[in-house]
Amino acid sequence: MSQITVEPYVPDEDYDNPAMVTDFYEFTMANCLFLHGFKDTVMVFDMFFRENPDHQGYSISCGQDKLVKFLLNYHFNEKDLIWLRTKGMSEEFCNYLRDYKWKGDLYALREGTVCYPQVPMVRVECDMVGAILIETYLLQTMNFHSLIATKATKISGLSTHRPRNVMEFGTRRSQGESAGNDGAYAAVLGGCIGTANCLAEMKYGPEVKAVGTIAHSFIEFYPSELEAFEAYAETYPENVSLLLDTYNILESGLPNLIKLDDELIRKYPNDLNKRVKSARIDSGDLARGYKKLRKALDKAGKPYVKLVASNSLDEKKMADMEIYEGAKFDSYGVGEKLITSSSSPVFGGVYKLVAVKNEDGSYTPKMKCSDSASKAIIPGKLMAWRVFDQEGKGQCDIISMDDEVIKPEEPIEVISMDPDAFDKVRTIVPCHVERILIAHIKNGELAIDLPDIRAKKEYIKEQLQYRVWESELRPEMPHGHYVDLTRKVAECRQKMYEQFHGGNL
Repeated sequence: MSQITVEPYVPDEDYDNPAMVTDFYEFTMANCLFLHGFKDTVMVFDMFFRENPDHQGYSISCGQDKLVKFLLNYHFNEKDLIWLRTKGMSEEFCNYLRDYKWKGDLYALREGTVCYPQVPMVRVECDMVGAILIETYLLQTMNFHSLIATKATKISGLSTHRPRNVMEFGTRRSQGESAGNDGAYAAVLGGCIGTANCLAEMKYGPEVKAVGTIAHSFIEFYPSELEAFEAYAETYPENVSLLLDTYNILESGLPNLIKLDDELIRKYPNDLNKRVKSARIDSGDLARGYKKLRKALDKAGKPYVKLVASNSLDEKKMADMEIYEGAKFDSYGVGEKLITSSSSPVFGGVYKLVAVKNEDGSYTPKMKCSDSASKAIIPGKLMAWRVFDQEGKGQCDIISMDDEVIKPEEPIEVISMDPDAFDKVRTIVPCHVERILIAHIKNGELAIDLPDIRAKKEYIKEQLQYRVWESELRPEMPHGHYVDLTRKVAECRQKMYEQFHGGNL
C-alpha cells in the first residue's frame, strides 16, 4: 500500500476566512456524508431559542445582515484545503470544496424583529455541505447580535417607553475585537445613540457614531485640573465636555467647571455654542452627585450644562436612580453590563435539522426527541406567522408547515405550546396576520433589499412602542407571548415523538 503524502500546514496568526469559523465535527460529518453519496441531498435546518435572556418577555432578532453577507461570499481557499487534508478529510471532499459556492435558501425574520422562544429565527435550506458547515458561524452571529440588541433595548429604555440617551462604552471590556465592533452595531440598533468604538463607526457609518472626550489620565497629566479643562476647551471650544471626579466632584471639579465656563462667556460673549456643554461623573454616589451638581449649576446660572453618568451602569441601576432618587441624567455611558450582557451573557440559540428533501420534492420531517419534552424540537419545513389584534399588537405567533397559509378573518385551530395552558386547543380568527420568515437569499442570490441602520433602529423602536403588548415588556414577571402550532405541525410532532420516544408530549 502506497503512503499518502499530505502537504504540511503552516500556522498563520493573521489568516482569516470566516468559512473556517466552524466546529470540527461539522467537517467530519460533511466529509462522511459526501463519501457516502449525499453531497446533493438538500437539508432544512431551523435556528431558534428556548428562553429569553434575563427571563424577560421578548427578544430582538439581529445578525441577519452579517449572515447574509457571509453566505454570499462563502468560499474556501487553498490554505483551508491543505489544513483539512492534515485533519483527515478526503481528497475528493477537499476538491469539491475548492469551487464550492453557497447556493441555498435563507429565510429569516427581518433584522430587528421582536421574537419569542421556539419560533424559528432562521430557516436554511441547502445542499448537505452548505447546510452543515455554516452552523457555527450562523449561531455565533445571530446569538451575539440578538443578545446585545435585546439588552440595549432595556438599557436604552425602549422597552419601558422611557428612552434614555445611552452611549455604548464597552469596547475595552468586550470579549475581543469582533465582539466590540459587532456589539457596538447591535447596541445602536437597540437604541444607543453612539459608541466609544472608532472602528465601529468606520465599519458601519455615522449612525454608529464614535463619541467621547477625556479620561482621568488627561486631567492628571496637567499640574492642575483647571489647566487641563482650559487646554481641552482651547482645542475644542464647541465641544467642551468635562470629567469632574478625578479629584473631588464638588470641591474641585464643579468650581473649576464654573470658572472655565465663565472664562468662555467672557471670551465668546456672543457665541452661545462655545460654552461647557456637559459634565460627566464616573464614581461615587451618582444619584446624590447628580442632585448636588444640578442644584449648584442651576444656582450658578448654568442650566444648559448637561450631566452624564457612567460607572458599571445597567437598566436596573438607572431606573432606581430615576424613579426612586429623582436623578435623571441627561445621558449615560454604559460599558461592560451592555457589551457582555452580564446579567444573562448567553442567548442560547440552537440550529437543528428539521427536514430532508426527497427526490419528488416532498420533505421528510426530522426530529431530535431527547429525554425532556421541552427539548423535543418542532419537525418539518416550517413557516412562522404573527397574528395581530385590533390594536395592531402581536397577539400570538403561529408555527405552520411551509405549505400552509393563514389568512385574516378565517378561523384556524391552533395548539398551544404552553405546558400550563388550560385550553391546549382553541380556535382563533386573526384580525391581521403576517408571514414573518422572509426570503433573504434564494438559490444563492440576494432576495431582499437590506435596510440601512437608521431604518432598522426605527423598526425596533416602532415595534416596542406600538406592536407589542405592554405586559410582555415589563421587567418583572412579564407576560409570556403565545406561541401556537397548527394542527398539522402538532400532529407531526406528536407522531414522531411517539415513534422515537414512546410517549406523549
